[in-house]
Amino acid sequence: MARSNASRSKGAAAKAAASKTSKGWLKEHFDDRFVQQSWQDGYRSRASYKLLALDDKDRLLRRGMTVIDLGAAPGGWSQVAAEKVGSEGAVIASDILEMDALADVDFIQGDFTEEPVLEAILAALGDRPVDLVMSDMAPNMSGMAAIDQPQAMYLVELALDLARQTLSPGGTFLAKVFQGEGFDPFLKELRSSFTRVVTRKPEASRARSREVYLLAEGFRG
Repeated sequence: MARSNASRSKGAAAKAAASKTSKGWLKEHFDDRFVQQSWQDGYRSRASYKLLALDDKDRLLRRGMTVIDLGAAPGGWSQVAAEKVGSEGAVIASDILEMDALADVDFIQGDFTEEPVLEAILAALGDRPVDLVMSDMAPNMSGMAAIDQPQAMYLVELALDLARQTLSPGGTFLAKVFQGEGFDPFLKELRSSFTRVVTRKPEASRARSREVYLLAEGFRG
């Protein structure tokens, strides 16, 4: 009986700690100025401001461009891209999660590494040359670096593989990457395929996060 009571006490303590953590996260989230700004501006997520800052610095998006947005849901990056490329451009977005429809964005749900989904992306492109492949993908984080980091690197490597398949010579690749094991080899791999590779940390990226954005320009084809 004593052992059972002890187990219940541990379980209750764990639930209480989880609840406290959840409440703390929610407070931080809703107090975040980028979250509040996204409500005012009509963007679907605070991530929109990361892409806006990157575009402001590096002039990534121009009217008429064709863009592939990987890990697009809920659509913050696709919104920005569609605004910038205009009706004469094209934005093809993909995610394993559902995403509500966006004007001037073709959304394809599914795993882009699976043949039917890849074929749907290529069909949506038609004969348009791809100017930019971008990825804000991240795995569901467990909090354990030994698990999270390999999964994150696996996703960004898949994104690079798609970029190599679809980008036109001179095209651009932008991806979220987490600093840690595998980062340096991936950076080296990028440099072998692109003429210029830089690291960016936009203001909307939380300071405590290990995430950075790698911008690779001048695809060698």
